[in-house]
Amino acid sequence: MDDSDQPVSEFWLYGYGSLIWKPPPHFDRRIPGYVTGYVRRFWQASEDHRGTPEAPGRVVTLIERPYWESLDDTYHSAPSKVWGVAYRILPERVAEVKEYLDIREINGYSIHFTPFQPADGSQAFKTLVYIGTPDNAQFVGPQEPDQLARHIHASKGPSGLNKDYLLGLDRALDELSTESTDEHITDLANRVRALDASA
Repeated sequence: MDDSDQPVSEFWLYGYGSLIWKPPPHFDRRIPGYVTGYVRRFWQASEDHRGTPEAPGRVVTLIERPYWESLDDTYHSAPSKVWGVAYRILPERVAEVKEYLDIREINGYSIHFTPFQPADGSQAFKTLVYIGTPDNAQFVGPQEPDQLARHIHASKGPSGLNKDYLLGLDRALDELSTESTDEHITDLANRVRALDASA
């Protein structure tokens, strides 16, 4: 089935970052689960939510695993499953939610579609997902973990402190499943907590 032929009555959105704990409007189902073939990294600059054009913060994006494997990442491993949640949007509100998300995700993210596997083992289905691909201007690529943690700790934007985004994602992943831990996220969160403790 072509993406354009997807029935509007079954419009699903996959969230792997702030959408996990800050959901979109007008959804009637929220399902934990995961996608495969990607790696989640704090490699996207944020000039509009967790930073400013003068001092961009950092937010997560998805990296296609074959491309990530070609890079020199300090984090040498990544889970085979990228955990998050899928939201089913009310049919009569799909256009409105798409418009809302296009504004929310405008800073370097583009629309993609990927199969989503519900945590309960039920049949996978196609979801829309916003990804900041490596060719977008806000993609920053691999960074040294301590430097990245310090950058996140110091950044803030119109949507609040950058560290709150990181710590919120870390907590949200812990709550999804016993399998949903992401070493990259947990390590950065622990580094930021250590910076808080030493302040």
